[in-house]
Amino acid sequence: MSPNNTERSGGAGPPLRTVWPGTPYPLGATYDGAGTNFSVFSEIAEGVELCLIADDCSETRISLDEVDGYVWHAYLPNIIPGQRYGFRVHGPFDPSAGHRCDPSKLLLDPYGKAFDGDFTFGQALFSYDMSAVDPEGDSADPGIPPMVDSLGSTMTSVVINPFFDWGYDRAPVTPYHETVIYEAHVKGMTQTHPGIPEQLRGSYAGLAHPVIIDHLKSLNVTALELMPVHQFLHDSRLLDLGLRNYWGYNTFGFFAPHHQYASNRQPGGAVAEFKSMVRSLHDADIEVILDVVYNHTAEGNHLGPTINFRGIDNAAYYRLVDTDLRLYKDYTGTGNSLNARHPHVLQLIMDSLRYWVLEMHVDGFRFDLAATLARELHDVDRLSAFFDLVQQDPVVSQVKLIAEPWDVGEGGYQVGNFPGLWTEWNGKYRDTVRDYWRGEPATLGEFASRLTGSSDLYEATGRRPSASINFVTAHDGFTLNDLVSYNEKHNEANGEANRDGESHNRSWNCGVEGPTDDPDITALRRRQMRNFWATLMLSQGTPMILHGDEIGRTQDGNNNVYCQDSELSWMDWTLVDKNSDLLTFARKVTTLRKNHPVFRRRRFFEGEPIRSGAEVRDIAWLTPDGQEMTHEDWGKSFHQCVAVFLNGDAITAPNARGERVVDDSFLLCFNAHDEPVEFVMPHGGYAQEWTVELDTDDPAGLKEVGNQVVNAGEQISLPARSLLVLRKTL
Repeated sequence: MSPNNTERSGGAGPPLRTVWPGTPYPLGATYDGAGTNFSVFSEIAEGVELCLIADDCSETRISLDEVDGYVWHAYLPNIIPGQRYGFRVHGPFDPSAGHRCDPSKLLLDPYGKAFDGDFTFGQALFSYDMSAVDPEGDSADPGIPPMVDSLGSTMTSVVINPFFDWGYDRAPVTPYHETVIYEAHVKGMTQTHPGIPEQLRGSYAGLAHPVIIDHLKSLNVTALELMPVHQFLHDSRLLDLGLRNYWGYNTFGFFAPHHQYASNRQPGGAVAEFKSMVRSLHDADIEVILDVVYNHTAEGNHLGPTINFRGIDNAAYYRLVDTDLRLYKDYTGTGNSLNARHPHVLQLIMDSLRYWVLEMHVDGFRFDLAATLARELHDVDRLSAFFDLVQQDPVVSQVKLIAEPWDVGEGGYQVGNFPGLWTEWNGKYRDTVRDYWRGEPATLGEFASRLTGSSDLYEATGRRPSASINFVTAHDGFTLNDLVSYNEKHNEANGEANRDGESHNRSWNCGVEGPTDDPDITALRRRQMRNFWATLMLSQGTPMILHGDEIGRTQDGNNNVYCQDSELSWMDWTLVDKNSDLLTFARKVTTLRKNHPVFRRRRFFEGEPIRSGAEVRDIAWLTPDGQEMTHEDWGKSFHQCVAVFLNGDAITAPNARGERVVDDSFLLCFNAHDEPVEFVMPHGGYAQEWTVELDTDDPAGLKEVGNQVVNAGEQISLPARSLLVLRKTL
């Protein structure tokens, strides 16, 4: 086609659009102020049509005749932001060979920066006869799809305005050892807050509201980790049950902010609103980390809908079963796995990451089921192409990279095995800390390792304590309140007969399942929550808080609220007043961590005196009688009490200016026993005098704090299941 040619709708009527050749890159739709370049990759396509969708849902099809390296492209003058569009791909439909091209489907742009509308589930979204599925859930996969047009039943891609006034926006670039992460859900965090205008609740604008920012700052949060905000789909099974995909781990648009989280409902309005949110959070020195799901897509297994990737180039985008190319390898438990071995899929992932850093100004990523991205042939490979690309990328390598270091495939549990650039959700920390505080035997040794940064997992690969993202709770599982209130999951509301969700939660209900009026059980539960808060914040590594744990949020024992877009999963802000003592404690212990670098060392402990002539090591483990722990002591499975001395005068790493860091020294006394235990303040140069800084036996951790002084050799009684923090004052 010559540069001055025009396309017509259906081959009749007046000329509609001038079409120029355009360029293959950048992929997607790119507006330059005068028009828009469109490009899409498909290795298998025999022809590609760009479809421009009008407000009345009428369609203008434009053949993309320019192809370079399997990228189909064109430039259309005068196409402006707000234009809705999609693609139709002509090519082989042969599921037995792994090909599923179906031109009756209006396909969404894999590089789409925004989407509009919604899905209506029915035959129009599927490339097989839904009535021909057998009782085993299989389809005959005929040679010709039903050819039911999906226009009107699918969403549309939207051309966006890429220009935005960032003003003086600067990334906070908070060092890992100073980072406190807060995991939150855009809607769940803001939907019921009385201080947010109703029209902004559940939105990016609501999350940027001063009442939310003030709350985060009061907890000394430095990074907000958002559950998935890439455009995702609410699948038909959940909709049929009256449920929704609340968590959002069902992505099909890796470049677009989820449009239902925008208060601005204009096509493409979510983009500017998201950017404004980031700018406001940056103004408050809060980083934005995105939970990203590059391991699978919303198209599901071979019986899923044809939305974009499947119809564009199924065999390129997905990992298919070698012995039956109709089927998808599923390392994720979702029906498919993206083919991170294919160069164009790797390019899509890397382009997406760079886009969110450079254009949307985010500060890092948490990779869902990251082990899947590292699978080359079958096994997880820490030398995979994905890791190589991240390592050498001048943009992506410079932001925070957090792995969920497992998937559901064979050999998928990879805690401690990611490359040196990465930090990891430390599942072993979560499990060990839970076991210790519920009184499990033989946990003391591993508890000590987790408390001090998990050097057994990270030191050998050259990483530091901050590589361990420490957490007790996360979105996937019990809230902190439920962790101390339920022994069993209660997921009946999910419509799966309580089969879904983790069954081995390492939880303890303190004597009664669920809510109780028993004052002793209630007091114990609240003390346990304070124990978990204090342990998390006083551990070496990078702490992560689950939204609502600071006010005792409950999900009524449901440990898998992925489908509960309701009051069950939203933050109940009335708990701020009801559980004000817990919030006060959380603020106090996060402030204690912030003010004292001995709790957030940049390097691992050495277990030796650091300064010349020093008698006291940088860390010492003590029995309740004030004596150093012996090998025999560590081997006693019934031991549930320990004290640890942290030497503030033995911090080896300098600050950012190269200056020596000196801090107070602390003694942490842990009693996970079900009876009170007397702790003797140690002799031997540790301190002559200690002052109580934090006491989890007190509802707000404040009892006698700053007033209670204990001398070396004196005893102090720790109630059952409690933690005491003392500071050296002499």
